[in-house]
Amino acid sequence: MHKINVKIFYMKFIYNLLLLVTLPVLSKTIIYTSSYIDVVNSKLNTDYSITIEDRLITSIDKGFISLPENFSLIDLRGLTLMPGLMDMHVHLGQEYQSKSERPIKTERETSAILASVHALTTLKAGFTTVRQVGDSGLIAISLRDAINKGYVKGPRIYTSGKSIATTGGHADPTNGKSIDDYEYPVAEDGVINGPYDAYTAVRQRYKDGADGIKLTVTGGVLSVAKSGDNPQFTFEEVEAVVKAAKDYGMWVAVHAHGAQGMKRAVLAGVDSVEHGTFMTDEVMDLMIERGTYYVPTISAGEFVAEKSKIDNYFPEIVRPKAASVGPQIGATFNKAYDKGVKIAFGTDAGVQPHGTNWMEFVFMVQYGMPNMKAIQSSTIETARFLDIDDKLGSIEVGKIADLVAVNGNPLKDIKVMEFVEFVMKNGEVILNDK
Repeated sequence: MHKINVKIFYMKFIYNLLLLVTLPVLSKTIIYTSSYIDVVNSKLNTDYSITIEDRLITSIDKGFISLPENFSLIDLRGLTLMPGLMDMHVHLGQEYQSKSERPIKTERETSAILASVHALTTLKAGFTTVRQVGDSGLIAISLRDAINKGYVKGPRIYTSGKSIATTGGHADPTNGKSIDDYEYPVAEDGVINGPYDAYTAVRQRYKDGADGIKLTVTGGVLSVAKSGDNPQFTFEEVEAVVKAAKDYGMWVAVHAHGAQGMKRAVLAGVDSVEHGTFMTDEVMDLMIERGTYYVPTISAGEFVAEKSKIDNYFPEIVRPKAASVGPQIGATFNKAYDKGVKIAFGTDAGVQPHGTNWMEFVFMVQYGMPNMKAIQSSTIETARFLDIDDKLGSIEVGKIADLVAVNGNPLKDIKVMEFVEFVMKNGEVILNDK
């Protein structure tokens, strides 16, 4: 009997010891900041202490308060603090290369490894939340889950999984392949032809674990095809996708350069238009009426326009499309902002190098958006767009401690968004170069 009691004692001891080891350690941190951007009230606040317990902001106090027992201090005085940044259009599994640099083939396994590298690069650039809109399969879904479980470091990911296209359209995975080298893709593969197929494709994305749906409703700039703006979905097809997606609580984003494709998509009830290169006044007015967001990706347009000047960088069929798109996206953005279209920050990183997401701020300001509005487009506005503004998007008591600090004042010089020196995600310090 005595031996049994001893055995039980040791079993309980080991159990409690393991419990101490495996339970997460609750962090208690105070941040001193000489300036932080209040994106809700559009102002710069000076000399504050921000208290973080576990992963939440628990108090924001004027001045630099005394450090309580068991709290650590992060002194960010001299930097400008702001909420964690959000990019609503990335492709973590790729990074565009010139014809000469491009490998003959890239396996999905390689893309998955690269995605984890690009994810960390993105996070260290200050982007704590991203929306991945389209990849070659389950890469972003798997990466999202791995990040959430703590296996790898990266931003919070919302993803569509594989984009949905029409036969021969932008994002048809068999484009450019010999007819003898593939089987015709079906709706489960993300290629549809007709409203009935739309339900199958959406349900497969749901089964895969996607958060939303990506449609390529027009041609693409970098697709090996003559037209980059022709409509590629009927209204009935887009409408069916939207109806199916809403049944499953999924958002719908549409890649679109041409106005006709955009019009069909907005009328069908999509949540966002990506790129929007040749957006017309009619489409802008419809987007304002319907509350549709615009994700401009100006930096990608500027990147491909610049690279189009280099011989053999793009296939010749792509080169004229790339040359025309950069300045046009900028002009469209300027007009859409002036009209009052709702804008969420997005870069298309993966076309241009990951980690250069900050350049979108520079172009947004260059094309007419005030510095504060540009920062809001990547914080509180993107949080509203994703319907997570109760948790993220601003520095407020009760919100998750996603914080970024840069060297300089971006309200005076937006280019300092390049110089990220501090990143915190979920209350965890990812980068501290101060």
